[in-house]
Amino acid sequence: MLPFFAKNRRDGARLLSSALVILAVALTQLTQPWGQVVSVIASALCLYWWFAYRRLER
Repeated sequence: MLPFFAKNRRDGARLLSSALVILAVALTQLTQPWGQVVSVIASALCLYWWFAYRRLER
């Protein structure tokens, strides 16, 4: 089974920034049902990856 987060800060930052871009796109489409669903999922993923990113060593 693949890990749900990267093991180094560089790859972790890439994952986090990608999720933030997806969240930003979804937030522009909040009037659409898919925008609301993607916003909730992306925000939860961003929070999880932010906490995982903070635990990585520099």
